[in-house]
Amino acid sequence: MWAYVESGSVSEIYTKPKALKIGDNQYPQNIFSLWSKEELKAIGIYSVVIDTTNLKNNEYYTNTDISYSVGSDSVTGSYGTATAKGLTDVLYTAQDETDNLGKEGDVKSAGLKTVHKQMVNSNANSLLSETDWYTIRAADGGTSVPSNIATYRAAIRTKANEHHTAIDAVSDVDALAALEYDWQTI
Repeated sequence: MWAYVESGSVSEIYTKPKALKIGDNQYPQNIFSLWSKEELKAIGIYSVVIDTTNLKNNEYYTNTDISYSVGSDSVTGSYGTATAKGLTDVLYTAQDETDNLGKEGDVKSAGLKTVHKQMVNSNANSLLSETDWYTIRAADGGTSVPSNIATYRAAIRTKANEHHTAIDAVSDVDALAALEYDWQTI
């Protein structure tokens, strides 16, 4: 990645080599691979180094846009402080209902706890679906569900409930991110 620097400020970012015009001069895209760092710098092209110190997992945090600062030999792109996403659901307010945006008390946006519980439920449903035919057969008056299958299905539900309890117990985003949903011990 490169940056075009004019008067000490980044004017443009190039994520891949491309032909470009600087002033009255036209340059082919191969200057990015053929020219030395000093030759590129002489026309205002600096390499970009991205500092990911503040970059956090997008599933749990909202990261800032990258801001660029010009150094003597390169441009550094840095992220600002990331903001944790909400753990709990955001509900529509009375004003939202007045503005016809949604019904007061309904979920406006799902919090991370809800999202993770839905993920757990989806995994449990996927595991249960493999043996659903046993319960359908039994419900239709056929052979009863074998005890090992019934035990397995109960274990899936128990494990899902354990995961839900663990999700409910977290008090911050980092604790939620640290949770592991183990389905292998069923």
